[in-house]
Amino acid sequence: MTTTILSWAWVGTGVILILLVLLHSPKGDGMGGLAASGSSMFTSASSAEATLKKTTWTFLAIFLSLAIILSAGWLE
Repeated sequence: MTTTILSWAWVGTGVILILLVLLHSPKGDGMGGLAASGSSMFTSASSAEATLKKTTWTFLAIFLSLAIILSAGWLE
């Protein structure tokens, strides 16, 4: 049961991680410009990019931690 829940959480964080990476704008506006343009939550584009970067790193850490836990077989 726990393995199933963690497996679905791993898949969910993977999908969110993919979306977050697609929102980044390394050279141009890209899709990141869409998220930053209509958002009143951020005061500037650099603030939005910094928040996006922190969120991406957080989800990456969660994704990799779940991958290690699931592949090591510690729950069985």
